[in-house]
Amino acid sequence: MKIDDVRGMTPDQLAESLLNLKKEQFNLRFQAATGQVEKTHRSNEVRKDIARIKTILRAKQAAA
Repeated sequence: MKIDDVRGMTPDQLAESLLNLKKEQFNLRFQAATGQVEKTHRSNEVRKDIARIKTILRAKQAAA
């Protein structure tokens, strides 16, 4: 997910995207614990995407 894509989203879209990413992160953690994870780099990508969304969401809330 690119930062420009995140900036173009509304706060509702950001919240929904954040929820989906947290679910994916939860599933990836279980897959890693059981040794079934195929894309090991995906957990790092998800973590960084969550941070991007939280940063932009906080900035939009502060501006409002």
